[in-house]
Amino acid sequence: MVDEWSDGTRAVRVGSPGHAPGDPFLPGPVFAGTYHLPGEPAGPYRYGRYANPTWTGLETAIGALEGAAGTVTFASGMAAISAVLLGLTGPGDVVVLPSDGYPATRTVGAHLAERGVEVRTVPTAGDELERALPGARLVWLETPSNPGLDVCDIRRVAELAHARDARVAVDNTLATPLGQLPLALGADISAASGTKALTGHSDVLLGYVACASAELAERVRSWRSLTGAVPGPMEAWLAHRSLSTLQLRVDRQGTNALAVAEALLARPEVTDVRHPALKGDPSYDVATRVMRRFGCVVSFTLADADTARRFLGALELVAEATSFGGVHSMAERRARWAGNDVAEGFVRFSAGCEDTADLVADVLRALDAASPG
Repeated sequence: MVDEWSDGTRAVRVGSPGHAPGDPFLPGPVFAGTYHLPGEPAGPYRYGRYANPTWTGLETAIGALEGAAGTVTFASGMAAISAVLLGLTGPGDVVVLPSDGYPATRTVGAHLAERGVEVRTVPTAGDELERALPGARLVWLETPSNPGLDVCDIRRVAELAHARDARVAVDNTLATPLGQLPLALGADISAASGTKALTGHSDVLLGYVACASAELAERVRSWRSLTGAVPGPMEAWLAHRSLSTLQLRVDRQGTNALAVAEALLARPEVTDVRHPALKGDPSYDVATRVMRRFGCVVSFTLADADTARRFLGALELVAEATSFGGVHSMAERRARWAGNDVAEGFVRFSAGCEDTADLVADVLRALDAASPG
């Protein structure tokens, strides 16, 4: 039945327990480091670092949304990313990473290079990715890229990579499984930071790796057990609870993001406005082929760092914070962090779930306040 449900129904119902009389809609978190284990070790729950019933419920739910054969949750998005990049590669391998993606992912790439892995970095958009594929063992895509919002054709990259015996992993953080389905497009792995839009309330650190094959998922799960990068049961429970509103949240956020982007286009002091749903955006044609929803993030550039600071300080409905995907709108001057190759006045804006007219009015008023004179 799950395959026949639409997105909203799936988000509400996936991973639900049985419906016996007296059952809660979602059982509370299981806080357990040890389990009763008489005789020889058997069953899924043997020790707290290996498995937990609360993780199982969440992994079942995320796996259903991603269309995965197996899903493994982690303590954070970076723990999930590291499990793939470090756990599935070794000396002599070639790994392709996005040069314009999340800086911490490239930092993991530097650790790979120290371990004897050849790391090739290429932009998300354009033809360089195809030229980097020969000899590759793993191709890591981040699409849409953060913070530049470039998009690549996952299906085409997967076909080219598989023809060369390379695996493809996609960072699906910004899109969420309701925005795009990397595994259905041919990727081997869909990984994400559940800290962002998946859970959406800015109160949980979480990551996951969803795999097209059960064998690959078991390798990732073994890495988690070895490194101990496990999620807390409370975090897993909060994440599972939050999935029920995922479709409601991402739809409102996407509507707000596009409205903000369109309003920004009309302002002469704003340049390089990017959102994949904007007609005319460099990513629009590819995004409309591979994505079903286009995300909550808008990027744009103001004249300089001081103008961006004034703009951010004048916002009333938008928090200055370094994340995205929450129900509360947030924005930041991204160049304040090392590793982001962006202009000093570059702003990453994450649209939340406020009323659209209120949010747009706040942005326009803050732009007026930030303008010289």
